[in-house]
Amino acid sequence: MRKRLRFAAVVALLTLLLAPVPAVARSNRAGPVTVPALTRWTPEPGTYVFRPGARLVADGPAERRVADTLAGDLRAAGRGSLPVVRGGARTGDIVVDVRPSLSSLGAEGYELRAGARLSITGATETGVFYGTRTLLQLLAQGDRVPAGRTVDVPRYKERGVGVCACYVHVSLPWLENLVREMAYHKLNQLLVELKVRSDAHPEANTWGYYTKDEIRQLVALGDKYHVEIIPEINSPGHMDPWIENRPDLQLTDSGGVRQPSRLDITRQAAFDYYTSLLDEYAQVFTAKSWHMGADEYMLGSDFAKYPQILKYAQQKYGPDATPQDAFVDFVNRVHDHAAAKGVRLRIWNDGLTGANTVPVKTDTTVEHWLDVAVKPSRLIAQGYPVMNSAYSLYLIRGGFHSDTESLYDQSWDPRSFEGEKPASAKGVTGAKISLWPDNGRGETENEVAVRLWPALRHVAQATWGDPHPDATYPEFVARGTAVGHAPGWRDLTRVPVADGTYTFGQSFTASVRRTADGYATLRSAAGCLAISGGKLTLNVPLQPGVEATWDACDPTGTLQRWELEPAAGGYRLVNAITQMALTVTDDGRIVQYPADQRAPRVWHLS
Repeated sequence: MRKRLRFAAVVALLTLLLAPVPAVARSNRAGPVTVPALTRWTPEPGTYVFRPGARLVADGPAERRVADTLAGDLRAAGRGSLPVVRGGARTGDIVVDVRPSLSSLGAEGYELRAGARLSITGATETGVFYGTRTLLQLLAQGDRVPAGRTVDVPRYKERGVGVCACYVHVSLPWLENLVREMAYHKLNQLLVELKVRSDAHPEANTWGYYTKDEIRQLVALGDKYHVEIIPEINSPGHMDPWIENRPDLQLTDSGGVRQPSRLDITRQAAFDYYTSLLDEYAQVFTAKSWHMGADEYMLGSDFAKYPQILKYAQQKYGPDATPQDAFVDFVNRVHDHAAAKGVRLRIWNDGLTGANTVPVKTDTTVEHWLDVAVKPSRLIAQGYPVMNSAYSLYLIRGGFHSDTESLYDQSWDPRSFEGEKPASAKGVTGAKISLWPDNGRGETENEVAVRLWPALRHVAQATWGDPHPDATYPEFVARGTAVGHAPGWRDLTRVPVADGTYTFGQSFTASVRRTADGYATLRSAAGCLAISGGKLTLNVPLQPGVEATWDACDPTGTLQRWELEPAAGGYRLVNAITQMALTVTDDGRIVQYPADQRAPRVWHLS
């Protein structure tokens, strides 16, 4: 999971590679505060005042879609219900207007003009939508917007966040919060490496997975907020969530030892299995990109232990072929399968070592995270779109966290790859931050969120405009404080019951105490309620059916933290780390299960 660089190596990379970027010339007249900062602002006399009676003026279908979303967000922000109307605008109105002829604004730029009324204009629906995000940020700071005009166009087309929910489940409300925050800060791409519960391969349905209805809900929210939700199933390495119960597809070394995380790329059945999963994901994901990972296939080993790989490559590509050619062959076959469905392929860069004689198809986007022999400039020269997914932008549960302040002070921008910084941004599609669960119990979701929001705002700034709009990092942080969270953002740290001692139905009595990260501990005379048994995956007990126990209380023990979810007059108990709910067996044992496998117990507290 792209996690094995040691901390010292990361520090060395940050020191050597992140050279300052010359600051872009700024207007000498400061504009309103937003994140990302406005590209430019031309002040004009007067003020726009948001008052009761304001309307949203939107004539065409695209404008009305944007206006409807804006109206809902204004309600969520406590700004009342604004009608969406057609026709002429009057004082105080907000006008949204799509004009395809304004090609200089590109696919995502917009013009915002504030005066007696406020207008947002773009060449596309997406551009106008981003203008409404700026408006929401301005209104988060008060009713008055200084009169003036901005033309705001992003520098990079891919501005994203990657989340590995690939082993340790990440709750849907948390992901929905992330989508709203991303859109609010004009980020447009959420990469999710996760498992969708499979109908075609039920043997692969080990926890944690998402139901198809949950993914449809997430994708619909992404569509509404112009965030493309791009799925990933990592292959041919890191396949253990899918093939641990399929030994027939596992790569076997010369000694007969099977590798449960590695797909045997020489077998047609393995390719068919993987592409059948891709096809099943297409039932719920609408993105025009597919990420297949393709990283760390031979991590901790080498091709020499698997002579069948070289044999396959030479049979297909001749006697000069290398084992790496078999790997590239697998990538290219997945590429062609996806392309036939109108979907573009994305991969990580570390498998492109230069040891291959067969090239990866050049319309494959390469996400660069690791410094290897083939540098970003070479990939770009060969025609590949390259995205910066640098290790310096990683947030790892219980491990390395991106040093956002240091990156800001160094004017980090998407050209700042691991190992190289090209002089030109040509060929660089953008950048994203990445969240990994390597020590899955190291931090709760709410703790991850605290670390994430500053990093999210920083990458939003660095991919949209000037990477260093303020003289100091504290001033940049103040921008985020000023604009706050997106309308509709849910406070997931709220515990719905007061601290105290409660009887949970007929099961037990416990003292409920809120934790600093917004969960609850349940303490009885026997200890604190925990999930601590069963098989561990990334240090997390992810087996359904594991019994809850009363362990010695540990203030740092994240497996002793619980969500109390309101339900039917009572509460479900969901473990903060495993994200499985408790239920009670016929013989009275309290065990964890995914909610779609066994109905959670609803406890009535007294």
